[in-house]
Amino acid sequence: MTITIWSDIRCPFCYIGKRKLENAMSQFKHKDDIIVEWKSFELDPNLRTDTSINTLDYFVNKGANKDQISQMFANATAMAKEVGIEFNLDEAVVANSFNAHKLMHAAKKINKQNEAKELLLKAHFTDGKNIDDLDVLVTIGTSLGFEAEDIEKQLKDPALDKNVAADQIQAKQIGVTGVPFFVFNNKHALSGAQPEEIFLEALEKAYSE
Repeated sequence: MTITIWSDIRCPFCYIGKRKLENAMSQFKHKDDIIVEWKSFELDPNLRTDTSINTLDYFVNKGANKDQISQMFANATAMAKEVGIEFNLDEAVVANSFNAHKLMHAAKKINKQNEAKELLLKAHFTDGKNIDDLDVLVTIGTSLGFEAEDIEKQLKDPALDKNVAADQIQAKQIGVTGVPFFVFNNKHALSGAQPEEIFLEALEKAYSE
């Protein structure tokens, strides 16, 4: 059974949804039969990386209410804590995620997409790393098993640009407007960081069919 997931490394609910799905999968008796495939989705393709400003001020400068954004951050941090994730959203770097998505496609070649996704999300939401920085991405790549020169070459290769673009074209074709978006066996879809029991229900339904 295949679970296809569109998500963005910049999306806090994608991290929370990933963990909730994993918790549901741990309770699923056929979990060893599951293949998880990650697809690229950019929440803001035009975002310019800016390390001179924190994420809170970035949203305020775009016109958001500071108190509302602070409350949203607090709510997301609490949700993350419930599933064992530490969010440091005030320290998250305002960074374009395109190159991080390219790393995900490189990782797919060595069957390390899940590991890459976890490391990228942790780098962004917990460790305050710049996920658009080549050195940061190369470090993550080497921890996955790539040679530094190899992964740096792949990250500079336009061929991976096409893979990221293809994912996003496919998302439009099937009507994905927000992430995380989960598709079970190309039949059943779920949107958002659903409760574990909803994911488990979807797993059982998709497997039974």
